[in-house]
Parts: sequence; C-alpha cells; structure tokens
Amino acid sequence: MEQKQSCAFRTTIGGQALIEGILMRGPDKQAIVVRSKEGLVTKVEDRKLVSQRYPILGWPIIRGSVVFLTSVIQGVKALMFSADYFPDEDLGEPDKLDQWLEAHVPAEKLQSVLIAVSVILSLGLTLLLFMILPTFLAGLIDPFINSALVHNLVEGVVKIAIFMAYLILVSRQKDVRRVFQYHGAEHKTIFCYEAGLPLTVENARIQPRHHPRCGTSFLFVVIVVSILASSAVFTFVDWRSFWVRLGLHLLLLVPVVGVTYEFNRLVGAHDNKLTRLLSAPGMWMQNFTTNEPDDGMLEVAIEAMKLVIPDQAGKDRW
Repeated sequence: MEQKQSCAFRTTIGGQALIEGILMRGPDKQAIVVRSKEGLVTKVEDRKLVSQRYPILGWPIIRGSVVFLTSVIQGVKALMFSADYFPDEDLGEPDKLDQWLEAHVPAEKLQSVLIAVSVILSLGLTLLLFMILPTFLAGLIDPFINSALVHNLVEGVVKIAIFMAYLILVSRQKDVRRVFQYHGAEHKTIFCYEAGLPLTVENARIQPRHHPRCGTSFLFVVIVVSILASSAVFTFVDWRSFWVRLGLHLLLLVPVVGVTYEFNRLVGAHDNKLTRLLSAPGMWMQNFTTNEPDDGMLEVAIEAMKLVIPDQAGKDRW
C-alpha cells in the first residue's frame, strides 16, 4: 500500500521513462540506465546548461521554453539509446528513406540527423494536435456565434478533449504500458530520495506514483494557461480569422510555456492546501501516464538516481 508523501526536502532531480529504462537528470550529471538482455547498461554524462553560456536564457519566463526544448532533445536522444538494445526483429528491409539516409549521410552524422528529425516531428505533431486542430475545429462554430468568449471556451474544451483522448489511447498500448510502469518507478524513487530514506526497493515501493512536478502535469497546465491567455488576448483581435488566431497562438507559445514553468516551480516548492488544490488536475492526469512498477523497474530507477545525486549535499535542493 502506498504511503502519503512526507518530504524531508524537495529535489530538482527529475527524470523520464525510456524503453526498459530510466533517464535521470541531476544538477551536474544525467544518467541513463537500461535493463538489457545482458543486464543493466548505464550511460552517465555531464550536464552543460545553455543558460551558463547565455545567462539571459536563465531568466524567469524565458527559461521555461529553453528547459522544455532541451528536455525534448535530451529525451529523444535517451529514447534512441534505449531502443538500440531492443531492435525490432520483425522489421524487414529498410524503407526507401532509411536507404537514402544511409547512402547520403555519413554514419557519424546520421544519429544527429535522426535526432533532429525526431524532435521536429514531435514538436510538429504537438502543434498539430493541440494548436492547429483545436483552432480549426473551434472555427467551425463561428458562423453560429458572436462571442469571442464562447469561441475560446469551445477551443479550450477541444484542447482538453484531444489531450485526454491522446493519453487514453496511448496508455492502452502494450509496450507503452511498460514505459509508464518505468514512469511510476521514477516518481517513487524521487519520492523515496526526497523523504530521506535509504534508496532500496522496499522503501521506494511504498511511495506514491503521482508526482506534482511531472511532465504530464506540466503539459496539462500549458493547455490551461493557453486557454486563459487566449481569453485575455483574442478579445481584441479578429478572433474569427483562423490565421490570426493561429499566428497569435504561436507568438504566445513562449510566454505560455514560460508562465507554466514558473507556476510548476512555485507549486513544486510548497506543500499546502492551495498548492495541492492547484496541482490536483495534473496529478489526476497521471493516472493515465503512470503504472505500478515491478521490483526490477524500481532497481533501474534507483541505480539511475544514485548516479546523479550531487557530491555536494543540498546542491539539488529545489
């Protein structure tokens, strides 16, 4: 049975579930641990924050988009690393695109190209599902209404419905269910560390699997903030124009992500009735993106955590 979270402190360490593995990010290092057929495979890298070279990118609001984009790129790299240990034996001959890439792109640059393409496709799909499609669908009711507020509400409902449908459909995929089990293992291990308990499977197993600083909660809050921003801004423009609305959505993307990031930092730094209320919807969404892990998954998460805990005590304090 899970016990209620009791934190000794809150850590900045976070992670991501992979294919049979975990990515953990600490203040100095990030670690990938994958359970392959031969045993645990680890990869540890020093973290180089772009804000250290360009301090302006670490400013509030601006840093949200920087952190998000960096996390996407690192996440794609980690997923490709974990996927290399589980090749699909059912695949036949490479398709024409794969053959063209192998013939025209040097091997040492091929992975960079694949990562770039994967990131672009991921961001493009996100924009299509949660920006372009809701804007288009909400525009279908414009001939029947004369209110920007109604349009904004309909568009917001469509965004949330698409988000929910996406989570439900993805969570029912067999392979994804195991990834979501590793997601649960990541949360439980972070809670165990924050509680000041020894990092053991027994201690991690009883921790909650829903974490207030989860990426699922972040994405949900992005949608809510975008709805509020639309309600505030689109009243003063030609809200019936699809292209005007789409253009403003793109312009608002950086401040929306930035405000959401700062909101999550604020909520994550405090534990009281108000912050629990504000984080409740995002926590509920994690019912679809986290599953109870087995002991082997917890072992992977614990190993990844140990590899990124800073030598200087308290350096990872939130």
